[in-house]
Amino acid sequence: MSSASPLVSADWLAGHLGGEILVLDIRSAVDGGGAAAYEAAHVPGAIHTDYVTDNWRAAKGMATGMLPEPDYLAALFGRLGLTPALHAVIVSAGTSPGDFCAAARIYWTLKVCGHDKVSILDGGMAAWRAGGHALESGRNAPKAAAKYPVRLREELRADLARVEAAIASDSETMLDSRSASYFAGHEKSPQAKRGGRLPRALLIDHTQVFDPATRRLRPRAELEKLFGDLPSLPVVNYCNTGHQAAANWFVLSEVLGRPARLYDGSMSEWTEDDGRPVEVG
Repeated sequence: MSSASPLVSADWLAGHLGGEILVLDIRSAVDGGGAAAYEAAHVPGAIHTDYVTDNWRAAKGMATGMLPEPDYLAALFGRLGLTPALHAVIVSAGTSPGDFCAAARIYWTLKVCGHDKVSILDGGMAAWRAGGHALESGRNAPKAAAKYPVRLREELRADLARVEAAIASDSETMLDSRSASYFAGHEKSPQAKRGGRLPRALLIDHTQVFDPATRRLRPRAELEKLFGDLPSLPVVNYCNTGHQAAANWFVLSEVLGRPARLYDGSMSEWTEDDGRPVEVG
């Protein structure tokens, strides 16, 4: 759908319902009330997929936010009724940086699996309601499809080997998406063995991309200013588990058009090996 951008408005979505659109309501109990909130009110025709319980992220060792295996994702996409012909629109609660991160992470997952027809509803369900658009209750059964033909796009992902090589050669910018306290090592995620950051990493807290007043992503001009001081190198986005970093990846790659990867293993994978260096302070 050529008229769709990475972020679509509620008006745009309302005007395209009934076409080659698959609306994915991703609300979980953690962000947005989960299945109960979906069943109470959702975008007409939307299919519910819980970001947490549908395992959009996989645990491998200490790392709890890894990209699941292609076979699992192929089956999940098919169960949700996603085919290469459909344009997926991801709908979160639209109330916090956390649920925008969930939307951005699912967006990245679809794209890294080769599904480029995907957008996020700007402002999520909050924007849909604010626009006075129709609501539907109950639960829609997906039109199950065959397993999706996953084709991994490695240029969007940084695996452990890629990160190690990039740090050794200083060829890519490591961008930490966490708060300053985690960046400095004053706080530590339970998923990480050690506090601190990747060597030579820079910091842009992911919450800065989200405007709490509008409950949406900040305007492009503000985002350009926020990320404007980054070196011109490609960017590897990371956090603790590849959740918060998805927000910064989305801004860099999909809004600002910069070469960017997501390190889904992030600090939970990096710190598994005591020999891998971290910086603090």
